[in-house]
Amino acid sequence: MRLSPHAPPRTASSSARRRRRHDAALRTAAVLALCCLVLSALVEASWQPLVSVDAEISRTTHRWAVAEDGVTAAFRVLTDWVWDPLTLRALTVAVAVWLAWRRAQWWPALWLVAVVAVAAVLQQVLKAVLARPRPVWPDPVDHARYAAFPSGHAMTAAVCCGLLLWVLHRCGVGRRLWRAAVALAVVSVVGVGLTRVWLGVHWPSDVVGGWLLGAMTVTAAVVVHERLPRLREAGSRSYANARPRTRSRA
Repeated sequence: MRLSPHAPPRTASSSARRRRRHDAALRTAAVLALCCLVLSALVEASWQPLVSVDAEISRTTHRWAVAEDGVTAAFRVLTDWVWDPLTLRALTVAVAVWLAWRRAQWWPALWLVAVVAVAAVLQQVLKAVLARPRPVWPDPVDHARYAAFPSGHAMTAAVCCGLLLWVLHRCGVGRRLWRAAVALAVVSVVGVGLTRVWLGVHWPSDVVGGWLLGAMTVTAAVVVHERLPRLREAGSRSYANARPRTRSRA
């Protein structure tokens, strides 16, 4: 059987594309990490321009929330049940179980659960370290616990929606389903952030911080997911090559 002369270039081209995607994801994760670091520093320093913008937007949306009872009630249902962090994490874990049980993809399944757990820990650590107070109103329309920055709802939505979109992409779904999934993810991530500000339990920069941290977590996790199997394979090859060879006796 004669090999096609065009096969090696295609293989090299595919490898080069993978390297470019990996490098682009790594650069994106670094940029997002820098943005998160800068925003966290501004929040910690109570930078006056940021505080002023947060206060102005929050006062306006709180007036709307008090005046529009119907919209506020709908937003409370969405944020407490549909886009609640526990709901989104449970959905992601269910997808991980499906990957492991129905498709025997244990590494992606464990990766999904691990990323969700790491994101939850990172969120709580930042809340404890920065300890930013939440908005306080004389006539609140909702209540929330823990510190304000980052928004746990916004970060969890960004992480879970990003992970689920990545799984769909890996499964090779059709174009229509992919577009519908992307639209639903965008509505969920943006929508949950808006509900948190509308309900007066977060400053706008809390939500932006949650989005940035969620995007950074997903991007970094994708880099790790693509890199670790190759590192394991390279380590196994290096170990096999380093093993002493025993001479056979005649």
